[in-house]
This record gives sequence, C-alpha cells and structure tokens, in this order.
Amino acid sequence: MFTSAVTGSVGARRRRLSTKSSLLGLACGLMIAVASPAQAQFRDPQAAIKYRSAAMVMLGAHFGRLAPVAKKEVPFDQEKVQADVEVVKMLADLPWRAYAPGYEGGEARGDIWTDRKGFEKVTMEFKAAVRQLDEATQAGDLDAFRVAFGKVGQSCKACHDDFRVKK
Repeated sequence: MFTSAVTGSVGARRRRLSTKSSLLGLACGLMIAVASPAQAQFRDPQAAIKYRSAAMVMLGAHFGRLAPVAKKEVPFDQEKVQADVEVVKMLADLPWRAYAPGYEGGEARGDIWTDRKGFEKVTMEFKAAVRQLDEATQAGDLDAFRVAFGKVGQSCKACHDDFRVKK
C-alpha cells in the first residue's frame, strides 16, 4: 500500500511537471516567434504592431484563465494557477519596446507617444500588479490572489481607457 501511494504521488508529480513544461515550452516558443522582430528593432511599424498585439493576446489568454479562480467558480489549484501566472509574468515585460517612437498605429492611441510619462506610469503599475499576483499565488493565499487579480485587471483597464483606440 505504501508503494502504490508513493508511485501515485510520483505519477501525479510527473503529470504536473509535464503540464508546467508544456506551458513553459509554449511560452518560450511564443517568445522566440514574437521576439525575433524585436531583436532586429522591428523592420517597420507593422512588425512592431504585430509583436505587441501577439504579446497582448497571449497576456489576455493566460490572465483570462485565472478569472474563474478569482471568481471562485473553480477551486484554487496553486500549481495550475502558478503556471499561468508564470506566463503572465514573462509576457508582462514584452510589449512595451514595441511602443517606441516611430511605431505608432494599430490599436494604440497617439497619446502613448505624446504622454510618455503617463504611459510609462500605467505600464509600471501593471508590472507591479503582476508581481503582487505572483507573490499572492506563491503564498497560496486565495484572498490575496483575488485582490491582486483585481489590481491587474484594473491596471489593464486604466491603460486601455487612456491609451487604446476605442472599439
């Protein structure tokens, strides 16, 4: 009986590691695919727009996967949540270089380039909120996770309200 419990535990650990590896592999693949134009400092404004759009889509996808946990619609599985938070954390640093002068367009309003301090402020607030989300998740604290999730969402909304073309 002890052997089967240990074996079952090892099997579960392998499945969790496999899931984490898959997510990190996907994220790394995205980084390589998306970062290639960035390393060339973007060949043209359209490349920058595609780069930041791809990063935002992935951010939205992984952040969105956390919503049911924050709403208490599904249980807080720390390992699963942390896997998505890790991807969000990595992606949180990517899109900003694609908002440099000369890369205007897409869904970005011109205010990004005329109000640099305001734009930098909201990006720093977003990154700080993502760090809080990571800390809460690592601590396994559902209540702190929910508060931090809300702060990340608020920071996304603040940026979109001020710096994204209205749809």
